[in-house]
Amino acid sequence: MSSLTNHRNASKKLRGTGLRRLARSSFSLMFAIAAFAGAAHTASAATADEIKSRGYISVATEDDFKPFEFVDNGTATGYDNEMLALVKKKLPVQVRQQIMPWSGILPGVTTGKYDMAVTAVLVTPERKGTFDFTAPLAESTTFYGTKKGSSIKSADDLVGKVIGVETGSAMLTDVKAFDEQLKKTHGGNGFKQIIEYPAYPEAYQDLALGRLDAVANTQINLNSLLKTRPDAFVLGEKIGSPVYIAWAVKKGDPGALQMVNSVLLDLRKSGEMYQMQKKWFGASFESMPQSIN
Repeated sequence: MSSLTNHRNASKKLRGTGLRRLARSSFSLMFAIAAFAGAAHTASAATADEIKSRGYISVATEDDFKPFEFVDNGTATGYDNEMLALVKKKLPVQVRQQIMPWSGILPGVTTGKYDMAVTAVLVTPERKGTFDFTAPLAESTTFYGTKKGSSIKSADDLVGKVIGVETGSAMLTDVKAFDEQLKKTHGGNGFKQIIEYPAYPEAYQDLALGRLDAVANTQINLNSLLKTRPDAFVLGEKIGSPVYIAWAVKKGDPGALQMVNSVLLDLRKSGEMYQMQKKWFGASFESMPQSIN
């Protein structure tokens, strides 16, 4: 039987990278929205005709969330910023962009301060109650990674192995579900042990040292790891179902959504979106649905 162990050897708080922020519970989001709404005057997001009349769309983008969006030497860059640059070329109006911390972006959209959150928003059932989303711009799927030279060649080889994952993450949920799947197909045998870590750098270190057989994280994050350590790690197979990352508008406000969505779908048809995905994520996601609302 597998056991669940909390890894508590970290004495300092580490700031996660990649999709850590996307995997967190939406409770903190709802709290932030309530606080923001109480302090600001609520406004209605503009309709398509109002946007065309005023001549611009207002958007908010996070300042520090690699590889999706970040500031490098004073310039906003990353996947979402480069995608927005492509969108701007085809929109009939201008884009006014505010670069800011994540905590104020979604509350700003719900109050009508911004027409759209042009940032990496993980689409969850809870968020669908508050927001509508563009066609997905990326896919987040849990994969496992191993040390180079590992005997693990497929997901079935994880039976009887020790796997590491970040505590409280969406990836942990996928690992637990996959453990049950392994048990059903392998006579009750799943992982030997699931070890939770407060942050992924410690898990990767233990994988390199042989304390773990595998680490579960998103494909995007693991590809980023392989890019920096191709001599040490190997990408395995997926062990979770895909979830999607999109830009968000206030629920029931189709103006900016319709404008931007049509351009995003055109960028899929032209292949420009997939080229941008390969540049920033090391993979393209060509089977994403056109709508997730």
